[in-house]
Amino acid sequence: MTVEISRTKIRGAATASLVLLLAACGGGGDNAPDVEKLSAEQIYELGEYELEGRDDPEDAAQYFAEVERLYPYSELAKRALIMQAFAYHEDKNYEASRSAAQRYIDFYPADEDAAYAQYLLALSYYDQVDDVGRDQGVTFQALQALRTVIERYPDSPYAKSAVLKFDLAFDHLAAKEMEIGRYYLKRQHYTSGISRFRVVVEEFQTTTHTPEALYRLIEAYLSLGLTNEAQTAGAILGYNFQSSEWYEDGFALLTGRGLRAEVAGDSWLRAVYRQTVRGQWL
Repeated sequence: MTVEISRTKIRGAATASLVLLLAACGGGGDNAPDVEKLSAEQIYELGEYELEGRDDPEDAAQYFAEVERLYPYSELAKRALIMQAFAYHEDKNYEASRSAAQRYIDFYPADEDAAYAQYLLALSYYDQVDDVGRDQGVTFQALQALRTVIERYPDSPYAKSAVLKFDLAFDHLAAKEMEIGRYYLKRQHYTSGISRFRVVVEEFQTTTHTPEALYRLIEAYLSLGLTNEAQTAGAILGYNFQSSEWYEDGFALLTGRGLRAEVAGDSWLRAVYRQTVRGQWL
């Protein structure tokens, strides 16, 4: 997952005068220019050069930070701060990117780039949502930050992307519940597995994992001999996902036991059926 914001926000590679400045100072590394002797514009251009000309976002971020430190009340300090957040993100230093983006939001909440700063902050979480095996706390944080973009800046160019990423992160949480539920089911810990699949059906029912969760509920409940619950799960699956392979397999499980996919008993699944199929929420 990478940031898709265009680099048109960056003016491009250094000018000829900047190249001469770098040559006079001996280039980068230990011979880096003495920023204390440079203007805000020159330091800022060094940051741009490192980002675009050298593809070195780490050094670029340091130059942008120097603009903020040495010229805190200049207009370039504001621009340098948002560029810090961008450069740190490019360097995959997500904590530093998040810190710079949050400072921008705190200092310039009404600025036109505040939406971009909030989007970068959200990406600093979202781009760490890389597999279902890691701690899901970062996924919740990504969802919260993306929701802020959507709700606070609905007309910004980042809102649509935030909506797409929100849906993917939401789906990711459901995937984690499914992974754990399947783990329990495989080891015949049926009650523990059911609790995970129930979370998917009740809290993540708009995700792509709901059909499988209902099928796994049929499996688990039949294994426990709870046929009413298994039949009701099959009824929900059949009504909402009849064309899916999970319904076909669930239907086979039920008919193999002489059962039908229909609402039976008075379990939590009856309430789900009433809400999702009949639209009765009270």
